[in-house]
Amino acid sequence: MDYEYAPLRLPPDVDRMTAAVRLALQAEYAGWELDRLRLLKDGTRKVVLRRPLLNPLVPGLST
Repeated sequence: MDYEYAPLRLPPDVDRMTAAVRLALQAEYAGWELDRLRLLKDGTRKVVLRRPLLNPLVPGLST
C-alpha cells in the first residue's frame, strides 16, 4: 500500500496531553495515523503522520 506522509514539529512548550489531542484530531478528521514520533533533547517532538493514498483509477480498468 502506498502512503502520503506529513512531517510535523511540535515545540517544547506543547505538553504531552495537548500533543495527543492534536494528533487524535488529525487521525479522526483527516485520516492520518502516527508513523513515527521522536522526542528531542530540547523537548521538541518530531512527528511523521501517514495516510493511504487514494487510488484515482477505477478498479477493473487498465491504463
